[in-house]
Amino acid sequence: MKIPTFRDVLAAQNRISPYLKPTPLMSYPLINELLGFEVYIKHENCQPVGAFKVRGGLNLISQLSDEEKHRGVIGASTGNHGQSIAYASRIFGVNSTIVMPMKSNPNKVSALKSLGANIIFHGATFDEAMKHCEQLAKTHGYRYIHSGDEPDLIAGVATETLEMLQEEPGIDIIIVPVGGGSGAAGACIVAKSINPEIKVIGVQSEASPAAHDSWRLGHLVDRPNRTSVEGLATGTAFELPQRILRKHLDDFILVSEQEVMRATLWMIKLAHTLAEGAGAAPLAAAYKTRDDLKEKRVGLICSGGNLSLEKLREALDSMTNQKDL
Repeated sequence: MKIPTFRDVLAAQNRISPYLKPTPLMSYPLINELLGFEVYIKHENCQPVGAFKVRGGLNLISQLSDEEKHRGVIGASTGNHGQSIAYASRIFGVNSTIVMPMKSNPNKVSALKSLGANIIFHGATFDEAMKHCEQLAKTHGYRYIHSGDEPDLIAGVATETLEMLQEEPGIDIIIVPVGGGSGAAGACIVAKSINPEIKVIGVQSEASPAAHDSWRLGHLVDRPNRTSVEGLATGTAFELPQRILRKHLDDFILVSEQEVMRATLWMIKLAHTLAEGAGAAPLAAAYKTRDDLKEKRVGLICSGGNLSLEKLREALDSMTNQKDL
């Protein structure tokens, strides 16, 4: 697999711009006060499917051959990757099938159905769904779209970071949530091409640390996948994002489930933003490492806003008596 270049990201921006407007980049005084430094939040929760991955889906599916489009596409997803495939497939007239874990976010399931995707439920985790998806692709001849090991997906999602730095080129540090790692890999490609001094930091749940541990160890490892945060829920690291992260990522932080839930409520209270757990994880990481980030201008990727009512209630119930809310 070829590592995408900055030129590929520029081409992806031209390719997807007819379908997606740039998302807002906002700074909130109360967030800045909470952390003690200047913060800019990239609102990928404002995408038409509520998450950043739609950028990659459009970039990839727009380039499929007629033969691949005729075969149809398939992917495994906890929701956002699937929505990106389904959204782009509807635009380009391609049949899409998405394999999801049995207990998937009902909002994301409904969204996929509304986009015309064929949904198959399999397994308790994303990793089990992915294995079944790969088998279905072989059996039926679908074009399998991996959620991380796809150069065109990474080039597409990298455009979120490109937009951020086009609007605020003085940002010193970018914090990106990591599940499979496509968003963080894209951020590395863009940031290091524009200004090698910009630091890119990944954040993952300590309950599902496969990507973090693979990066630390320098080779791919599997880890238990126990997080309730869908966008961070992978138990297997992905080859292509890891190749990019090992070369360019400056640091990788683990946060607890409680820290993510607290950050989710901070996003609502202080930034008037509904963020799913993965989208709030960069704020959790920024708060956890705030002493190291003083006097820096920090960009946070709010990767998505597809938060179910169940998850919101869980966060509210768990954090009701916390004084720092």
